[in-house]
Amino acid sequence: IEIQLDPSRPAPRRFTPVARPEIPKPQPKPEPVQERAPAAATPAPAAGAGAARPLPTGGAPKRPEPARPARTGGRPGDDRRQSGKLTVNRALGGDDGARARSLAALKRAREKEHRRMGGPREPQVKQVRDVQVPETITVQELANRMAEKGGDLIKALFKMGVPSAMGDTIDQDTAELIVTDFGHNMVRVSDSDVDLELDTVDEDEGTLQPRPPVVTIMGHVDHGKTSLLDALRNTNVVRGEAGGITQHIGAYQVTLKDKSKITFLDTPGHEAFTQMRARGANVTDIVVLVVAANDGLMPQTIEAINHTKAAGVPMIVAINKVDLDSANPQRVRERLLEHEVMVEAMGGETQDVEVSALKKTGLDELIEKIQLQTELLELKANPDRAAEGTVIEAKLDKGRGPVATVLVGRGTLKVGDIF
Repeated sequence: IEIQLDPSRPAPRRFTPVARPEIPKPQPKPEPVQERAPAAATPAPAAGAGAARPLPTGGAPKRPEPARPARTGGRPGDDRRQSGKLTVNRALGGDDGARARSLAALKRAREKEHRRMGGPREPQVKQVRDVQVPETITVQELANRMAEKGGDLIKALFKMGVPSAMGDTIDQDTAELIVTDFGHNMVRVSDSDVDLELDTVDEDEGTLQPRPPVVTIMGHVDHGKTSLLDALRNTNVVRGEAGGITQHIGAYQVTLKDKSKITFLDTPGHEAFTQMRARGANVTDIVVLVVAANDGLMPQTIEAINHTKAAGVPMIVAINKVDLDSANPQRVRERLLEHEVMVEAMGGETQDVEVSALKKTGLDELIEKIQLQTELLELKANPDRAAEGTVIEAKLDKGRGPVATVLVGRGTLKVGDIF
């Protein structure tokens, strides 16, 4: 049978068989070359052991690689990373580039050597203290006076059944138990034990110098006390007051045209500030009683008159708001007679002056009367001595802490003085 190809169909493809390529197997690592021993020392192989195993490659043995230099020390890779870098140790030290010890390591080594040479430390003897305890004291203050840890005191109080914090206040009996428990001696101190040592020695006349007078402005609420002081100082304190009512004693010192000085105390006129008015009358040299010409005498005005009489200081009546149409200064002078205050216009000794804090009229006359009264009092003090004065007002400021307004009566108060 003869097979013929159909010329109408495409010719069949012819495939030539190709041998599959062999994948090369991984060659094992060459064994380290050991130095050959002398031929005499090498024992001959046994006859039955067979021939030596040929190399995997089947060719000649590979030449041994040269041994790498051993690393001197340090972290792995130091010879590569630090080989070309210029460090501080290399610049300041030698050429070896060895890493120097830090100052902290040297300090620790030195302390360890001192401890080793000194031997074991002996236990310190506890110091017994005399602790002064008032009637009430906080836990933190008691711990400071005992030189003990506050946490130890809190633990002792908790064991006694009195759980407390560092800022809590404990009584004197509880503090005594704590002080005794810690091995200290307790000294009871009460408020009556504190005596104020006042220097009552008369000053030498040669050391006395004239001092500025202390003038307290008193009167009824909204009669213009602070406005009158603002007119004298050329300021505006009323705008900063809550509701236009003074709620504290303000101390100001005004320098006049002739370089003389006057210290003013502005007291509140509201009925709730009776103690402040009494305090201002007790520390002053002259009282300026401000009375509104349109209102006349009011309850706080009468109270200010009584405080002034109790303090025994001279008084100057300032009739304010005379610029109003309803002002009647003469009626104010007549009402003052009811409380035994007789002005000079009525034949008395009390000075009076008509002023207007708003229009700033009569202020010069008021200053002249204050200076005249100061000359009659002959106010003098010794500035070259320790300061002595009166705390007018004290408050706790959020940024500065406890702040006090102190009126120094004699002496000079310097920074760092115990006052």
